Amino acid sequence: MRLAVIVQRYGADLNGGAELHARYIAERLSRHAEVEVFTTCARDYVSWRNEFPPGPDEVNGLPVHRFPVRRERDPREFGRRSARVFERTHSLADELRWLRSEGPESPALVRRLRQAAPTYDFLLFFSYRYYHAYHGIRAASPQAVLVPTAERDPALGLAVFGPVFRGVRALMYNSPEERALIEGVSANHDVPGVVVGVGSEIPARGSARRFRSRTGIRGRLALYVGRIDENKGCGELFDFFQRYAAHVSDQLRLVLVGSALIDVPSHPRIHHLGFVSDEEKFDALAAADLLVMPSYLESLSMVTLEAWAMRLPVLVNGACDVLRGQVVRSNGGLYYTSFDEFAEALHVIETHPDLRTGLAANGRAYFDRHYTWRTIERKYLSMLERLQEEDRAETPRSIERLPSWLGRRRRDRPPAREVVDALPTGPVLDPAPGPARRGPRRRRAGRARG
Repeated sequence: MRLAVIVQRYGADLNGGAELHARYIAERLSRHAEVEVFTTCARDYVSWRNEFPPGPDEVNGLPVHRFPVRRERDPREFGRRSARVFERTHSLADELRWLRSEGPESPALVRRLRQAAPTYDFLLFFSYRYYHAYHGIRAASPQAVLVPTAERDPALGLAVFGPVFRGVRALMYNSPEERALIEGVSANHDVPGVVVGVGSEIPARGSARRFRSRTGIRGRLALYVGRIDENKGCGELFDFFQRYAAHVSDQLRLVLVGSALIDVPSHPRIHHLGFVSDEEKFDALAAADLLVMPSYLESLSMVTLEAWAMRLPVLVNGACDVLRGQVVRSNGGLYYTSFDEFAEALHVIETHPDLRTGLAANGRAYFDRHYTWRTIERKYLSMLERLQEEDRAETPRSIERLPSWLGRRRRDRPPAREVVDALPTGPVLDPAPGPARRGPRRRRAGRARG
């Protein structure tokens, strides 16, 4: 089997969500198939500035084809176009202009995909909302498989993406909540799909002693791993933790691992370690008492899965359906939706070692059932083999054509935020297995209590 993986950025030192996800999947599938990667020359996800040289490259033994980005992102233009399509009635042409302004715009990459698509069995596209995925899928829909990495944000409500979700050969979802959102917004129930997620490179063990020797940090620790950003809920986390430290506990420390895009408070019990190696990250997980995930928007939290693999309980933001769903289904942690709930849940985890042990054991069992690499690889290969069988038996689906020039300019599209706000909320509590399942049942859930 010959596969292409297409993603907006790619590199051994790019540790962001979808990009790391794509690299892990490409490297794992290369054990079973011939895999090549198509990507841009960008390294930075904000500017999309060309930093890698165009042309052939190699990353961890896989061939990589890099194509230049036509222009860097203009933040002011992108902000104006986002406000138009997210908040106001608009046209399909407005959405396409928004897509170009978001980037990374690489017509050369799309042209190459159009030419090369027939030489691959399948093309795996990562992240639905970017230029390369939208135009690449339209250029190669008979072979296109989408890993959407969709969050509950306004972009999901844009009308341009409905035909993409309905026109690909299959979707590999990160979570039942992501699947429910996409099925709700696009009515793509007849497109094969499976909740698969992604595994992680988990060491046999981390070293708490090595962490403490390296950092000098002692005592009980709550750990955050990821980009330190307002969009990841870190501003609220800082507020909640400082109030907790002042009024509830004089022992627990908050340790932050990751690059900071906002200021980290100067506080005697908040420690920012910056960007660290994988060994240092797993040592921090080994030393911590719990992982805190304050994000409002996730399609899958890889670090939450890593925490469970390392037998660590988690405390997550219950306003994020994906995180809340993971906690409810696994019974591997607690969630909060206010400071009072944050303080209560954090205090219970901090002061009850038996509860920490029980939640951690539940999380590890959940990881072993759903997120080992053996399970992830089997789901991908089973889906691709199913699609090959369908190719022999029937004509592949085709993607819907865009409306006419005039139709694309008719301002009859509702604000995308309103579309997303109308979708069901809450975790998916009874996801049925297998790619043939129809839409999941959802309900609003109460607080997770272990």
